[in-house]
Amino acid sequence: MKAYIFPGQGAQFPGMGLPLFESSPLAQELFNQANDILGFSITDIMFEGSSDDLKETKVTQPAIFLHSVILAKTLGQDFKPEMVAGHSLGEFSALVANGALAFDAGLELVSQRAQAMQKACELQPSTMAAILSLEDKVVEEICEQTPGIVVAANYNCPGQLVISGEIEAVNKACETAKERGARMAMVLPVGGAFHSPLMEPAREQLAAAIENTSFNKPICPIYQNVTASAVNDPSAIKKNLMAQLTAPVKWTQTIQQMIADGGTEFIELGPGKVLQGLMRKIDRNVAVSGMN
Repeated sequence: MKAYIFPGQGAQFPGMGLPLFESSPLAQELFNQANDILGFSITDIMFEGSSDDLKETKVTQPAIFLHSVILAKTLGQDFKPEMVAGHSLGEFSALVANGALAFDAGLELVSQRAQAMQKACELQPSTMAAILSLEDKVVEEICEQTPGIVVAANYNCPGQLVISGEIEAVNKACETAKERGARMAMVLPVGGAFHSPLMEPAREQLAAAIENTSFNKPICPIYQNVTASAVNDPSAIKKNLMAQLTAPVKWTQTIQQMIADGGTEFIELGPGKVLQGLMRKIDRNVAVSGMN
């Protein structure tokens, strides 16, 4: 079975989407529509902006979403997914790609998600850190035993787990992880504690927007971050999407389940190659490629 996977925040780069815009009238139409929906020229920032310009959350998330989704749409009849998944933000791209969300509705939700997350970050200083070469259960134990709020946030691949929470708690957990044998415990340059309880204000705001958005029956299952299992029912998709901001991204488990369910060819659609790298660490025997 052919599976398409969609990247999340951090995959952006200057000039992203420009070759797509220049090579496809459909892409031009959709990018221009996106500028109208967002109320600012995101194409100017994507095509001509600096790395710093692209780091702003209200830009980053729509930019990655647009690059991924418009790429999928320009494939036309060649785009025949049998299963899809997206890493964090990428879940919204996957939901447009498999028909569960309309393009404009998906972009509006992503824009609201970015703004809600930005507000939550401003409410309380917080951060994330990558822990390498420790078993997941060891990192989970460290989080549980560390005073303050710190949780496992992104199960990216075996031996790579991102933690998220209050700055002091994350720093302390990093120290403990190194003492327990982690090859690396590095604080990440992010704006806040994504996929942790500190995102609750953003979750509430986004949940209201999701509730008021129409979802369709998808053309193929989406494997969602919260459950790491195939979902087809629009009401279940909405519920899982509402929970996503404060729940961990079970990416390792998601890919393993897709393979168990018959996924044999994985294609990353969107900027960068992050997910292709993670795929090879999860299962080297599965065919993986990318389009950007």
